[in-house]
Amino acid sequence: MSDIRTVLRDMGGIFIIIGVVTLIALLVPLFGPYTAYDCLFPILITSALYFGFGFPLYFIFKNAEPANFKTAMVTAALAWMFISLVSSVPFWLIPFNGVAHMSPLSAFFESMSGWTGTGLTMVENEALLPPTLQFWRSLIQWVGGVGVIVLTLSILARPGTGSFVLYKGEARDQKTHPSVVSTVRTIWWIFLLFTIIGIIVVWLIGLFDPGGGMNGWESLNHAMTGLATGGFSVTNDSMASFGTLSQIAIMVLMLMGAIAFAAHYNLLKGRIKKFFSDVQLRAIIALIILGVTALTIINLDLGGVNGNVWHSLKISGFQFTSAVTCTGFTSVESLTDWSESAKLILAFAMIIGGAAGSTSGGIKLFRAILLYNGVGWRIKRAISTPRRVFVHKFGEKSLSKDDAMDLINEAAIISFMWVILLIIGIFVTLAVTNRGLSDTVFEVCSAQGNVGLTTGITEITMDPIAKTMLIFNMWIGRLEIIPIIVLVKSMFGIKRNIL
Repeated sequence: MSDIRTVLRDMGGIFIIIGVVTLIALLVPLFGPYTAYDCLFPILITSALYFGFGFPLYFIFKNAEPANFKTAMVTAALAWMFISLVSSVPFWLIPFNGVAHMSPLSAFFESMSGWTGTGLTMVENEALLPPTLQFWRSLIQWVGGVGVIVLTLSILARPGTGSFVLYKGEARDQKTHPSVVSTVRTIWWIFLLFTIIGIIVVWLIGLFDPGGGMNGWESLNHAMTGLATGGFSVTNDSMASFGTLSQIAIMVLMLMGAIAFAAHYNLLKGRIKKFFSDVQLRAIIALIILGVTALTIINLDLGGVNGNVWHSLKISGFQFTSAVTCTGFTSVESLTDWSESAKLILAFAMIIGGAAGSTSGGIKLFRAILLYNGVGWRIKRAISTPRRVFVHKFGEKSLSKDDAMDLINEAAIISFMWVILLIIGIFVTLAVTNRGLSDTVFEVCSAQGNVGLTTGITEITMDPIAKTMLIFNMWIGRLEIIPIIVLVKSMFGIKRNIL
């Protein structure tokens, strides 16, 4: 019972903070060139729901015990599910094309895609969305990119072990300061600073982009969702209609979002050598070089490219960066006509994802590097003499044998479970859609990797079972599985106690 009280208290605090964040969306229909008073009510209803649940839960259970590992995992799993559910209200109540309203399931899909930074959408033409909905989509991706619990801890939390386990419950463990509260506040200051700089830079570059730049509204929304590696757009073709300079600026933002906040902190502190020695930064740069090179060669035969190396490099560089950073922006009209090998490379990038401790999704570079190193260590041990002493290093850090094996085992278990759930999603989606295996694999990888690139399977007319499955994939992808397993186990434990 004490654990339930702790979960309810912490969820109440999260709801209160998200209720306040929701009010920010009122700026669009109330002020500026996009006034639309008919959009006020859905936003107010959404905020009222958060406050209506949040205040009673937080104050009734205010004196509950501090969070432990179990309650933190359950809080994270439930919070992300219910926040996505409540935040679906604007998508449900505001006409998304001037006439039609989304069904509750489609609205829930759109909201889950936004909060998890996935970017798959039920909207066919995002340019036709009311500005309030456009900004609402950008706002939830921007906040969700860093994390709702990280935001809550930066405002409500007090120093202590409870804050640390909640921080870990949202699949984070890197710290810039000994204190978790100081760490999350630093993360938000870095994120806010980069967002402001990104908006200004993208807008200024747009003024001089001969291929067509972004206006202020487009710069605001795309900088927010680009840095958050979310990928929601306010245009009907994502980045395809913008010039090369603007696309490069967005690529830089995507890459910044996929780099760990701890590395950014070193950069801002002037620790340049430490920044560039970050093992995950080196890994993502190496992946981009290899992936872009392979895609450029493969796409030389793509229709419209016709052997033009520069054009192939341009579209391949953007799409691979978008995939490996788990952003989901696209610079081409469709990925459907890309070759099977090109889709496979993008799917692989979406599975790996960006750095742990960033806004990116996927299995994370940290685990991929550990598994790669683990294979090398195993091979060396198998072919070496029993008395040989091995040095286990992760980047510049030396690890004991036990610590190295523990990290590898954890990475292997989470990656294995991640792939198992991915396969389940592929089979379910394949069974209820009329698309081929490669397109289905690509779509589910995109959903569970929290990316947003699509081969056209995701649409508002998609089978409800497929929608529900992809919602589940997005949810587990954002939380990296463990919180959901703890939640399921806890629910069965409660049921047994009741019986």
